[in-house]
Amino acid sequence: MIRDDALAQLPVRSVLPALGEALDGHGAAVLCAPPGTGKTTLVPLALAGLTGSGPVRRVLVAEPRRIAARAAARRMAWLLGEEVGGKVGFTVRGERRAGPSTVVEVVTTGVLLQRLQRDPELAGVDVVVLDECHERHLDADTAAAFLLDVRAALRPELRLVAASATTDAEGWARLLGGAPVVEAAGVSHPVEVVWAPPERAIRPPHGMRVDPALLEHVAAVVRRALREREGDVLCFLPGVGEIGRVAGLLGGAPGGAEVLQVHGRAPAAVQDAVLAGGTGTRRVVLATSVAESSLTVPGVRVVVDAGLAREPRMDHARGLSALTTVRASRASGRQRAGRAGREAPGAVYRCWTEADETRLPAFPAAEITVADLTAFALQAACWGDPDATGLALLDAPPAGALAAARSVLTATGAVDADGRPTDRGRRMARLGVHPRLARALLDGAREVGARRAAEVVALLSEEPPREYGDDLAAAWRSARRGNDAYGARWRAEARRLESALRSVSEEPTAATSRTDTSGTGDSDDAVAGLIAALAFPERVARLRGGASYLMVSGTGAELGDGSRLRTAPWLAVAVADRPVAAASARVRLGAVIDEETARAAAGSLLDEGEEVRWSEERRDVVARRVARLGAVELTASVLNAPDRGLVRAALLEGLRREGPGLLRWGAEGAALRQRLAFLRRELGEPWPDVSDEALLARADEWLGVELDRARRRADLERLDAGAALERLLPWASGDAVRLAELAPERIEVPSGSRIRVDYGGEQPVLAVKLQELFGLHETPRVAGGRVPVLVHLLSPAGRPAAVTADLASFWRDGYRSVRAELRGRYPRHPWPEDPATATATRRANARR
Repeated sequence: MIRDDALAQLPVRSVLPALGEALDGHGAAVLCAPPGTGKTTLVPLALAGLTGSGPVRRVLVAEPRRIAARAAARRMAWLLGEEVGGKVGFTVRGERRAGPSTVVEVVTTGVLLQRLQRDPELAGVDVVVLDECHERHLDADTAAAFLLDVRAALRPELRLVAASATTDAEGWARLLGGAPVVEAAGVSHPVEVVWAPPERAIRPPHGMRVDPALLEHVAAVVRRALREREGDVLCFLPGVGEIGRVAGLLGGAPGGAEVLQVHGRAPAAVQDAVLAGGTGTRRVVLATSVAESSLTVPGVRVVVDAGLAREPRMDHARGLSALTTVRASRASGRQRAGRAGREAPGAVYRCWTEADETRLPAFPAAEITVADLTAFALQAACWGDPDATGLALLDAPPAGALAAARSVLTATGAVDADGRPTDRGRRMARLGVHPRLARALLDGAREVGARRAAEVVALLSEEPPREYGDDLAAAWRSARRGNDAYGARWRAEARRLESALRSVSEEPTAATSRTDTSGTGDSDDAVAGLIAALAFPERVARLRGGASYLMVSGTGAELGDGSRLRTAPWLAVAVADRPVAAASARVRLGAVIDEETARAAAGSLLDEGEEVRWSEERRDVVARRVARLGAVELTASVLNAPDRGLVRAALLEGLRREGPGLLRWGAEGAALRQRLAFLRRELGEPWPDVSDEALLARADEWLGVELDRARRRADLERLDAGAALERLLPWASGDAVRLAELAPERIEVPSGSRIRVDYGGEQPVLAVKLQELFGLHETPRVAGGRVPVLVHLLSPAGRPAAVTADLASFWRDGYRSVRAELRGRYPRHPWPEDPATATATRRANARR
């Protein structure tokens, strides 16, 4: 019997006529309805004609999470007075409860994508509802783009509803071709905001790490809420690990409150019990963001929000994809707080300051802008749009991330050089796992059998609990023995993968000939290592000392203390993350392999050939024949006759790293460089730039002949840089012959001496004994008379006596004081009254 009383209380009922008109007129609509209004439960039933007099239509509801899909189906079936599997059913990965009579089917967005790839027309489906589209999950964005293609090319009559509590309504309306926006008012109760920041500073989250002090504070706030408020408490935490830790801290919750845990890995029975409501005992529900939307937790009057969330991030430079802990957005905060006012007035305790609130991001990041796009790229290729340029998306995929995804697909044989899917790629897409895992499943099954390959891939598709350890083979054995929730899900997924493998295999006997776990001759360690290496070939790693490894991608990796994987010569790293400011990644899950397996799995990265390079360690050219697996060196031998072009390039690299000082300049070469630098500064073109940067940029031009003959560092050190530098003189313009005139190496003074000019400073310097300039009235000038030299006047002993750039002024005003000071010290030297008319000399009076 339909529960009309419950349906009548759902506020969204008032906008059903407007929604129907929008769909009749446009075929698509954006539905904005706050949590608790019935948009997830009543709207699909109404569109299907199950709660009114309208025609019966088949409705497909897409939810971003399995827990939400199951909960929504159960709620709708309850409203109809039925069991799930009748008129209302659901399908999630590994579980289906739907039949021939099912009219409303709730699926995850991943399942919807699989159906669209198999049957783009969605035969028999009349309406598709994309629920919680504000969360911007990649699968949901992709499904929306595909559905718009279907409406435009195949099924213009297919109706599409984008539904959300808080979303960019205008953006979605534009995406749906100017679809009408239907807004439903909620009947939310007031929610008091209590700011409850920690008393002392908390370290910000990084990677998967959350400061334990924050979790202790959250537990304390939960206890405070239990003391100060009535009703059940819903506490939001970023992940399963944090939920477990806070649950442990709440072991003695006030009043004997029952502590429950809700997350994607929780057993279905636990999820159902939480969503069914309490039994009289007060409850504390610790949940991840799965409880933000689509789910109603009865009895909740208080929300405690830790203010954190987990979002996917991709480190393309290191090939590491992982979840990372971030500050939750303001939109998420509003969604979480709203859970306290679904049934009555409530309160939200926020574990941060009111000032911090203004610095939070407005919305969560769209997954397409930050996540690994390999699966998306394969979906787009199989859809017929490898570049995704024709897809209607709110945010375009970043070009770099899409290129990185394409390279992975090309390496695994999923797409050809033009990005079009191969037959193998289409089979991979139908397996319902990440393309990396699909590759491991297809190729691994041929080696170890479908069952064992499926079991290991199932482990990799949902990371095992931390208590299973970091050894993939040991985790496999634990999953076989385990009777916990993870073990049950793992067995179901392994069965699904084995079945899917058989359905897509082009050679059934190859994939099924070794399904028995006995008699294959391969140990669990060997099988786990092979599958992990096939899935993540760039993470194959070799020991380089202690617990430190080098992955073939070039990233370092470290094992944790006490890991049984320590000292293994080779590892296949399945799960790793790189903490902020850490030089190496941290291995969370890996398997022991041997070099043969490493070579087989990462064969595309194997390179053998001559390697001639400049070694920073030896500061010289190193020439070897090397075999490398990516960044990992396998073998090396001395190369006696290296290619001259490679040697030349290595020497140039050495010059770039160490600078022109690596060459032999000598006094004349250094002086020539200074003269040229002076002319460049004063006269500009055509005089060459002889700075380090410029000389290195033109090294081929002025060192070409010498570089062709050189073989090692010692050859460069013997090279006469000054002679080579003359090649840069402006010979073509004829100005080179004026070098001695414009920047003379020496200047002849009245005594007859030829004194060297120092061009190393800002102004040329002529250092000469004072007596040798007697009779010289004007200061010598260079650069065509433009620049006076700076005359350093020296005593007879060669010590500085005076400095002038105006010799005439010095004879007139400065000479007397210098003469008075020096004539007593050097009586044998001439000190005439009038130096301008005296005869210049290099000698003392007696010798004259």
